Amino acid sequence: IINLSEDHNVSELADNCLAKNQKKIINIFNENNFTNDDSVLIARTLLNKTKKILVLILNYEKTKNVDQVISSARPPIFWKDKDITKKQILNWNSEKIKVFLFKLNELELSIKKNLNNSLNLISDFILKQCK
Repeated sequence: IINLSEDHNVSELADNCLAKNQKKIINIFNENNFTNDDSVLIARTLLNKTKKILVLILNYEKTKNVDQVISSARPPIFWKDKDITKKQILNWNSEKIKVFLFKLNELELSIKKNLNNSLNLISDFILKQCK
């Protein structure tokens, strides 16, 4: 039995990737025992969160007021997630996040084709893209 000090979920990994918090990402990878099957879940979660952040970034580029964008988001952003969402919006622009989405779609296809090596693919991608 492995006793991990914390059990981080996939959503937390995706949030920290989009916030470009590499130290926390490394900690999450070290503290969890993800399986090859989890890599598809990680990719899909990251893809969904990236699409939501893209909408917020586009609104931010129009208004230039990150607090207004967060408060007017639909569905509403939970109060605990507001700080990390703010970091995500400020760390990306619309062009970079679109390129990230394109690469993420390619990664998902690669993961599905090569499930045996999928955990390496997803961890390398996250660490490389979220510096």
